Amino acid sequence: MLSACRASLPPLATVDHVDIDRFMGDWYVIANIPTFIEKEAYNAVESYRLRDDGTIATTFRFRKGGFDGPLKEYRPRGFVRDDPSNAVWGMQFIWPIKADYRITWLDENYTHTVISRKQRDYVWIMARTPVIPEGLYLQLVGHVQQSGYDVTQLRRVPQRWESTGSPP
Repeated sequence: MLSACRASLPPLATVDHVDIDRFMGDWYVIANIPTFIEKEAYNAVESYRLRDDGTIATTFRFRKGGFDGPLKEYRPRGFVRDDPSNAVWGMQFIWPIKADYRITWLDENYTHTVISRKQRDYVWIMARTPVIPEGLYLQLVGHVQQSGYDVTQLRRVPQRWESTGSPP
């Protein structure tokens, strides 16, 4: 039944434009509707670096099962699919499949973002810092809900960083 509801949802709107250079760098995963690999993620960080060929080198790191759990790392490659907006990407974990990845919310300072999928199955609320104000978090959850997601599936990703505050 839920899939029938999702099928009738309007197209997923993205932000008007993403300055790719400004979007690069580290993003802490604040909350998500997790994929199977992320269900027990702690200290999750997604890092982007623009490659010379125009693709996006991505590194996704997290600790599995707890703050002291084993470090997991994945390195998919991003492909911008929507020029000139730069808001729709394909994220390739396994060749030749490129998963749908859409930037649907991004503040003007490039410090908070929401990454969605047109299928409304997975979503990521991310920030340049490991903690965000509760009011902003609730605003972003509202955006996720208005985009057609079941926000009861959202999981806050535990983030705790020692003195440096930087990713592992």
